Order: sequence, then C-alpha cells, then structure tokens
Amino acid sequence: MGRYVLYGGTAVTGKRSGIALVVIEGERIGKVIFEDDASYAGAMGSALSGKGEYEGFERICVAGKYIFAGGIDAHVHFREPGLTQKADLETESGAALAGGVTSFIDMPNTTPATVSAKALSEKLELAAGRCHANYGFHIGANNRNSKEVLSVLENMGHRVGGVKVFMGSSTGGMLVDSGDALEEFFRIKGKTVLVHCEDESLIRKGLETAREKWGEDIPFEAHPQIRSRKACILSSMKALETAMRLGTKLHLCHVSTHEEAEMVRAAKLNNPLITAETSVNYLHFCDEDYARLGSRIKCNPAIKTAGDRQALREALACGVIDCLASDHAPHLAQEKQGKYGKVPSGIPSIQFTLALLLQIAEETGMPLTRAAEVFSEKPAEIFKVRDRGVLKAGNYADIVVFDPEAEHEVTDGEVLSKCGWSPYVGEKMKGKVERVFVNGEEAFGKDGLHRERNYGQELIFE
Repeated sequence: MGRYVLYGGTAVTGKRSGIALVVIEGERIGKVIFEDDASYAGAMGSALSGKGEYEGFERICVAGKYIFAGGIDAHVHFREPGLTQKADLETESGAALAGGVTSFIDMPNTTPATVSAKALSEKLELAAGRCHANYGFHIGANNRNSKEVLSVLENMGHRVGGVKVFMGSSTGGMLVDSGDALEEFFRIKGKTVLVHCEDESLIRKGLETAREKWGEDIPFEAHPQIRSRKACILSSMKALETAMRLGTKLHLCHVSTHEEAEMVRAAKLNNPLITAETSVNYLHFCDEDYARLGSRIKCNPAIKTAGDRQALREALACGVIDCLASDHAPHLAQEKQGKYGKVPSGIPSIQFTLALLLQIAEETGMPLTRAAEVFSEKPAEIFKVRDRGVLKAGNYADIVVFDPEAEHEVTDGEVLSKCGWSPYVGEKMKGKVERVFVNGEEAFGKDGLHRERNYGQELIFE
C-alpha cells in the first residue's frame, strides 16, 4: 500500500486553495494541512526529514504544481460491450487518467444496451480488474422497461449512478418518446434522472430540409441547423417543466445553448434538485470550427455559436451549470470520414478535460476553487459517490498533480483512446497532468500511464 507525502504544491478544494501538505496512507488521504494551519510547520519538518510520523513515506516535491481531487466524469461512452473496436473500458479509463479523471460513470447505450439488471451485472463483471480509473454505470430507460428500472434501483441502487433518459435519438437507439413512460421515469425518487434533450420531430424536419437543399452532400456546417437550438430548447423545456411538476431529481446533460442555461437558472428556483452539466467541447469549440474540423466535431447536441460558448462559460463559473462532463464518445477515424449522413456523432475528449478546464478558467477569471467544484466535488454530490471527489482526510486517495506551466501542442502520438484520434490534436494547451494517484497508488506519472496494473475500484452510490 502506498505511503506518500506531497509537499510544496497548491492544494485546491471547493472551499480554499493554498500551499499544503497532502498525505496518502494506503487507499485513503491521511491529512491535508494548509500552510496557515497551526500544525503545518511541524508536519513539514517531519515530512522533509523523513522522520517521526512520516518515516518510511515517499516524499514528493510538487512545488509550483496544483493538487486536485481526481475528477469524476458522470457522462462517458466507453463502448463496451459490443462496440469494442472503437473503445473499451481499459483503454478509455487510461485516457481518463491522462485527463485527470479518476472516476467515471458510463452511459447505457452500448450493445446490448444496459437496460436490465442482467445487463448491468454483466457490465460490472466486465469492468472488474480492468479499469485504470474507478468505474460506475448508469442504467438506461426505454419505452418498455420502467418496472425493470425500478426493480434495479430497489435491489442494486448502490451500484447505479443514475437513470439515463434519451429524449432525443443518439447512438444506441434508446429514444423514450412515450409520454406515459417519460412520466414514470420522472416520478423516480432518490436517484438522479439524466436526460438527453433534443426534439426528435424537429431534428427529422431539419434533416429533411438539408437533404432538399444539398442532397447527400450536406456540409458539416449545417449540423447545428439540423440538430437545432430550437430542438434543444423545446425538449429541455419539456424536461424541466415535468421535473418541476413532479419534483424530479433531474440532471440536464450536455447543455449547449444560452437559452437552456437561463431555463435551468429559472427552474432551480422552483425545484432545487435540478442540476445541469456541459462539456469542454461546448466551452472550447464553436460553429466557426466546422469549416476547419468538419466531422471531427460532429456531436449531439451540436456545437453552437461563439455567443453560446461564452454564455455557457459564464453559467458554469457562477453555478447555474453545476458540473463538467466530457461526453467522451469515440468512433474510429475511418467512421468519421465520408458524407454527413453516414458519419456518426461523437468526440473523444476525456484525455484533455482538466487542461482545458483550467485553460478556460484562466481565460475567464474562474477561481481555482470553482474549477475543483465542477471537476469533482459537484459530480460526487449530485450522484452521491461515496468517499470520493473532495480533497480531504478520510476520502479515497484519488489525487491529481497538475503542472500549470507545461505548455505543449497535442499530437497524435499522445492520444490514448483506442480510436487513436481527437479533434484536440494540434491544439496548443497550457498545463498538463503530471501525476495521478488512484486509491493511493500512482497510476499515471511523468512517463505516462502505468500499465502493469489497474487500480480502479467500483464506485459506490449512497
């Protein structure tokens, strides 16, 4: 079991940041002692000498670096089972560590879809012993499985992150378009209901209009018109209104428009259980990037305007949007080539989550403390992840050391996702993940991913 003392770095939590000593004892964080604490000088003396209570600990100087709790990404598509030619639990959890993410909750739209106790149990078995990061899974909704989902929550609730409802079609064919089924899922209590909101009829009309104009040669710049802001707004409005009426613990996924952010702001006044997320894809790119990147940034919902990007950054900074998720969704490079109608939607992005978040924070003036909240603390709170997400004594030692000065340009060679590409290749980034500890063991270091062992454990949801 690891015994480490990290010293000289700036520890960051949602409440404070400052020079601190962080002690790892086995799987757990032993102490976090900030410089202004009365016990700091004595602890530092013992740590630096390697004597007293820290005798036998490995001492690591992280001066000039940030120390964060490992990120919790509650919205990923790691493609296993059934789509492992694109990605799998082992490869993508390794990419997660490189992005500072030490825990993930995978979405149910795999093959077969995770819509039953049997499918959930099989997925948990697939993950055991194979994940570099801690793992958990959402169960999926469809028009016919509400009784099954309720049974799973009653008997296996501690092993379920939340219930995912697709109100717009996406990979996996799990669209819930029955009003009765939707009401049943929104009546669930004590567990988060996650929704993908896009109005299916408007998307179909948008695609029909595009085909009338361009035939099969639809430009990728038309994606935000086909999967339009109106489609997002109408569907999100329906979800939020229903959640307010029924008191649902609703989580609005991948918010992509400024109108939705304002709707969330208003809805929270009526139902404080409502939360929302956005992804770095919507905070970094805008519709001007389709001309340069085309299919590489085709995702659902579509990336919108520069104005939406700015509004989402502001909403995340002030707390209207609660947390960040990657919506990591790999496809093979060859699948991303060809005409619009044949190219699947999805972006592999989890490897660059923390670097992009802190870059955006610097550009917008977002405090480091808020970055810690959206990266790990709020997801832990929303999904009730036991003993993770906050840099404090007693929690599992999922810890990221980040070098804010390590400027570099992303290359193809450093992409760890199985698909082997990312739209972030060629981007110049300031800052890089230097070390990652998972359950007290160093799982990622200056030489990259430690592949000799997988340290991830199953997440427990309270």
